[in-house]
Parts: sequence; structure tokens; C-alpha cells
Amino acid sequence: METLQQDEQAEIQEPVVEGQVGEEEKINWRRFGLDILETLLLALILFFAINGISARVRVDGFSMRPTLEDGEFVLVSKLSYLFGSAQRGDIIVFHFPMNPQEELIKRVIGLPGDHVRISAGNVYVNEQKLTEPYIAATPSYSGEWLVAEGQLFVLGDNRNNSNDSKDWGLLPSKNVVGKAVLIYWPPPLWDVIQHPQLIVQTPAN
Repeated sequence: METLQQDEQAEIQEPVVEGQVGEEEKINWRRFGLDILETLLLALILFFAINGISARVRVDGFSMRPTLEDGEFVLVSKLSYLFGSAQRGDIIVFHFPMNPQEELIKRVIGLPGDHVRISAGNVYVNEQKLTEPYIAATPSYSGEWLVAEGQLFVLGDNRNNSNDSKDWGLLPSKNVVGKAVLIYWPPPLWDVIQHPQLIVQTPAN
């Protein structure tokens, strides 16, 4: 008797609706496509958000030795000067005034209103001699500059092998991209970039 009931139940199983499998496959593919689209949109949002607050720059050349080496990749914060301005000692990335498509990395030495003088291998700002343990060698050149409003005076740490403000003049502050904060490549050289504050009094007006 039990066998008969089982046979009857087997006979009254719902028939497979034609096209049902195909519809399920369409739904699965639609869901997969939506997942891919959501992932791409999220990736784009993250990409633009990250690029809005930071930049990644490759050090090209030896003008910042020994602080930065040729081929290193540096993370740059675009937010550092959003509510402030560059300070003496900061390492910054900026658009080269002679070719705005090119980005350079140097150290800020003089701020608006500063008098910068280089002589006898020393750098003076407002007649105060700077102590600079980060440079490759003392500068073998001399000169004097008055930093105008809206300008910066920048030098490379490798003073005698750097194309900087001594060569092409003052840097417009509007050209600054951001502050270099981290060496992130290659991994063995990963390091937080130090920005020693050069304590110099601004001349009284």
C-alpha cells in the first residue's frame, strides 16, 4: 500500500515549466552584471576621492639627495595646505613655472617677505643662518633674493645638483600641489618624510 501511495505522489509531481530554467539563468546573469557595475562605480568613486586628496609622484633625478633618491615613489597630501600654507622646511610638490605640465619636488626655504641670502656655503633667511643637516653638501654658489607676496623660495637638498629657485626664480604659491608625506615604494625604503621646521623670525614691517 505504501508503495502505491509513493508511486501516485511521484506521478503528481509538478511538471517543469518550459523556459523556467532559462529565466533563472537570465536573472542570475542580470544579478552578476549589476554586481560588476556596482563594483566599477565604487572603484571609480574611490579613485576620484583618493586622487582628490592625494597624489603619487615618482622622484626623477638626484636633486633631493640624500632625503629622496631617484626612482622612489612619494605620496603627496593635497589637504595639507587646504586651510594653511607651506612652512619653511616643508618638502613640496609643485607645477614647474617654466613648464606647468612638469612636477618638481623641492624644500621650502623662504616665505613671502623673507630675505634669502646664500654665501660662503651657508643659507641665511632674514640674516639668520640655517642649520641644515639634511643637505648633501654646502652650496658652492651665492646670491640674494627677496621673496614677494604669493611666492616661495625653494631649493633641492642636493644644493649643487638641483634646478631650483636659484636658477629660475621664485615659485608662485598657486603652483603647489601638496606636501610630500611618505615614501611608499620600493618597500625596503618605506618611510615617513620628515619636515624640520626652520625657525626663522619674519622681519618686522
